[in-house]
Amino acid sequence: MQRTLVILVVGLAPHLVGAHTPHLARLAARGAMRPLNTVTPAVTCTAQSTLLTGLPPSGHGAVANGWFFRDLSEVMLWRQPNQLVHGEKIWEAGKARDAEFTCAKMFWWYNMYSTADWSATPRPMYPADGRKIPDHYAYPAELHDELDQKLGQFPLFKFWGPLADITSSDWITKATLHVMETRSPTLTLTYLPHLDYNLQRLGPDLDHPRLQQDLKEIDDLCGRLIEHADQTGQRVIVVSEYGITKATDAVHINRMLRKEGLLAVRPEEFGREILDAGASDAFAVADHQIAHIYVKDPDQIDAVAALVRRLDGVEEVWDEAAKKANGLDHPRSGELVAISKPDRWFSYYYWLDDAKAPDFARMVDIHRKPGYDPVELFVDPKIRFPMLTTGIKLAKRKLGQRQLLDIISPNDTKLVKGTHGRITDDPDHGPLVISSEAGLLPDGAVDAVDFKALVLEHIFGEA
Repeated sequence: MQRTLVILVVGLAPHLVGAHTPHLARLAARGAMRPLNTVTPAVTCTAQSTLLTGLPPSGHGAVANGWFFRDLSEVMLWRQPNQLVHGEKIWEAGKARDAEFTCAKMFWWYNMYSTADWSATPRPMYPADGRKIPDHYAYPAELHDELDQKLGQFPLFKFWGPLADITSSDWITKATLHVMETRSPTLTLTYLPHLDYNLQRLGPDLDHPRLQQDLKEIDDLCGRLIEHADQTGQRVIVVSEYGITKATDAVHINRMLRKEGLLAVRPEEFGREILDAGASDAFAVADHQIAHIYVKDPDQIDAVAALVRRLDGVEEVWDEAAKKANGLDHPRSGELVAISKPDRWFSYYYWLDDAKAPDFARMVDIHRKPGYDPVELFVDPKIRFPMLTTGIKLAKRKLGQRQLLDIISPNDTKLVKGTHGRITDDPDHGPLVISSEAGLLPDGAVDAVDFKALVLEHIFGEA
């Protein structure tokens, strides 16, 4: 077996590899770089599940970053158990070939209770007093304390939200190097999210100085990992899940469905409204540039499809036949799937009066929101002193006072300048695969469903 390192660099696209990424450019020059034909939706959980199982979403079941759990009548995103992903995982295939095969899975998603030998993933603590304390889950359990002792507390608030920056990817890089040095896995999978943040905040314009700095920062981390792999005789693969393209504004699909009398809400204290998915005739789980539309009555599907097709910013609406043709015909999928135009994305927002928005709408709260919300990357522009305001709220929390960290604004969807989820029109702006072994890559693009086999070939095959 040939030890292999796989680095997932979120949002990395061929047009971003060059002068600002010397380590990645050198890896591509000594090996090769290919476009990746990803899946729809091109979002984290779906794409990663395909890369690791070799199955389309219709096979592994991760139809988005979350979906409507019909048996619970609840929308849930960013669940963690690996059992939600069906199919043979790459490390299981490796162990079937050689019982000595081992795998470290560092911060790829669905990373709890998997059969990988070592793993770590974000997992905050939620005490009863309402606080969210940064933490991570690791397996075996002793690895958690080992990483904390060596690296300090996992920087959760730098992993997602307005403060997200290179700090979290740096921590993950150090944790990955530690596991590689102390465990020597046959296959190491690591996930570096840094580019995702400003590509969504600022857009993919390579002329932007901040993006150039981001590329340098992530390239430096990749360089450290590649250097260690080279010193220990490992092959190296760099992959991305999706490319990020320019965004102009959101498509408010749930607001349209509500105006049509199809989406139901439940009033709560202080006049706030909560989506009542179980009581709705139709609603959408919005996830970047795709939206799963759940329709209660089969006889209404065609009528709902017609409504969505007329909505500004919608490019396609897939029925059952189209879902099957695109590998998204799974029971977890909506009866319909909407695809946005290239420069648009779907909001989850369902309230018609901002005064009735739920309290979590103004917070970084990925588990309560019934859809993805990229506005979480921004502090509300109306807050004059955001760091001071946040600091005061956190200080009050430490004193035992309940405080909402309501520091974002769901009204400002135009703040978001980059998005993903649909297949990019230009492969140069889509995801990629770089390998240190040119002879193991195909002549053309790599299909996402073939990535699992490609990695196993790096481990068990000849270059």
